[in-house]
Amino acid sequence: MIYLSNYKSLVVREPKTFWFFNYRTLTKRSTLLNNNQEEVLFMAISRDKKQTLVAELTELLKDAKGTAFARYQGLSVAELQELRKAAREANVVIKVVKNRLVRVALEGVDTYKETDTDLLVGQLVYAISAEDEVMPAKVLDTFAKTHPALQLAGGFSGEGLSINEADIKALAGLPSKDQLVAEVVAQLLSPVHDTVGALGGNLHGLLDGIEAKATA
Repeated sequence: MIYLSNYKSLVVREPKTFWFFNYRTLTKRSTLLNNNQEEVLFMAISRDKKQTLVAELTELLKDAKGTAFARYQGLSVAELQELRKAAREANVVIKVVKNRLVRVALEGVDTYKETDTDLLVGQLVYAISAEDEVMPAKVLDTFAKTHPALQLAGGFSGEGLSINEADIKALAGLPSKDQLVAEVVAQLLSPVHDTVGALGGNLHGLLDGIEAKATA
């Protein structure tokens, strides 16, 4: 038995076996891993690192227009990277962090001091946007359609309200801010387009009438 003080839990792959480091001891399990199974490595986080993560989350939440979170157990590391890429393209930040640290960050923002955090259960991935109330939920929901292991679980509004699973799914179905702006602009321009078209038609008719009289 080997005692460790620097690790909480860590899985290291070896051919046909893997080592499991728990909080206090090291044991070896001769277990053949599935080819599709991904090990998530949880190394002990230093106090300084935790403080850095909380500070980053606090700043993100201060400016957040919307936050959504989802259960991600079963997603591979590669799939999480794919999710991060999709989120970046939508100006959404993805964070995979312990719920306890999220609670600490929420308590550091006046808007979220009284926010209900009962939904923060299990392994969660967080999507945060400083620009759009809908995009965090939409990014997770869109990714979940092709990756069923990702399941929307809830969210927070920019006003500090807790959003349950049903409501966050409904929110994900709404148009994004950019989509709404585009629709409004299209509607505003539509009467102008119709008016210009009508004026153009009348002008052509008038010119045709003048030409007909001139040649009579």
